[in-house]
Amino acid sequence: MIKAVVVDMDGTFLNSKHDYNREWFKEIYQKLSKQNIRFVVASGNQYAQLKSFFPESHENISFIAENGALIFEQNTLIREHHFEIDLVGQIITYLKDTHPDVDMILCGIASSYIEKNTSERFKSIAQTYYHKLQEVDHLQNFCEDKYVKFALSVPVSQTEQIQDSLQTYFGHQIVAVSSGHGSVDIIIPGKHKADGLSFLAAKWGISPEDILAFGDGNNDVEMLQYVGHSYAMKNGSSLVKEASKNLAPSNDESGVLQIIETYL
Repeated sequence: MIKAVVVDMDGTFLNSKHDYNREWFKEIYQKLSKQNIRFVVASGNQYAQLKSFFPESHENISFIAENGALIFEQNTLIREHHFEIDLVGQIITYLKDTHPDVDMILCGIASSYIEKNTSERFKSIAQTYYHKLQEVDHLQNFCEDKYVKFALSVPVSQTEQIQDSLQTYFGHQIVAVSSGHGSVDIIIPGKHKADGLSFLAAKWGISPEDILAFGDGNNDVEMLQYVGHSYAMKNGSSLVKEASKNLAPSNDESGVLQIIETYL
């Protein structure tokens, strides 16, 4: 019996136009609520951005944000983990020295931060994903927040090489994970989507076997391996498909909603 449904957003729940079938979801969400099935959003994105997609019902939706570092229930932060500030400085220095062509966003609990001299193209993209975003002169000199993640935009052809170089240099202090399309996240070791989901499952008294989850990117792998009912999107990465028990139609076919409806 399904007791919780968990969805990644970009490339999974959201279509190529960065939206979803809202009327269809409204019908499905009402059915989930009547059956006391919880709905969870698990994403590498910022909480402020994630909740904006659910203006009518987000108070009853749980959010695993920033790849598991932050968990919100009923608009309240109920768990957080962050990097040590010295390590944050080391990562910034390393990226500037070794990969100067990489654009970066430093993600904090209160806000996210980007340098003023960053290209206008990247700033425009960042504003789509970070509804709380501040421009600062230098990331190294900005230490007023607790930092949970780095979001990097790298040349697509160098994604794997940069990911590997970060992992080799910093070792067990970080995890560098790609979500595709030239995006690399630097996250806290062990604080991935599956870790956040296991926290909620324990809190609710739910078995992993009773959870239905969907994903498309490599940062979804642990979550899909954790749950009993796992679906890779048709448009997902090969690694995600290997980690999942089932295949869902693509995000542009409302594949998540199709599958949920079959379960209901």
